Amino acid sequence: MFDALKSLISELTGETPAPRPLEAADYQLAAAALLVHIASIDGEFDDDERARIQQLIEERFGLPPGEARALIADARESEREAVDLYRFTSVLKRRLDEDGRRQVVGMLWDMAHADGSVHEFEENVVWRVAELLGVSTRERVELRREVRENLASPPQETWYRPKE
Repeated sequence: MFDALKSLISELTGETPAPRPLEAADYQLAAAALLVHIASIDGEFDDDERARIQQLIEERFGLPPGEARALIADARESEREAVDLYRFTSVLKRRLDEDGRRQVVGMLWDMAHADGSVHEFEENVVWRVAELLGVSTRERVELRREVRENLASPPQETWYRPKE
């Protein structure tokens, strides 16, 4: 909260540049920012969560480790600047089809389980994001069940590509 107040004062006095707008092509950044948000919403961003977000970004987006780290760093900054989830979900809703949006929700459930337990704040954020992405309640529940069943051996596929 202190950081948000400090940022607001800095912006009002002109000491820092305004955050760059999220481009429509930044669906990977939007998804990564939501993963960062889930990882840190319970007040901790531990080593298990850091490792899992790195692995998810590499596997699902088909990025090499260095590019994945850079995307995560950008996502952390973008997530800090965001005032709500709509900034990210609006990009994803425009750029991804129904299956792509479902995959994002699946990634969020995966991230929520990364530290061994799902905090109520994490669960709430996943449900809100799913709703904003138009993923039904039935699908959200099914995705969570699938993630729990696959935790020991997550799929090794490249992440869904955006619709043209």
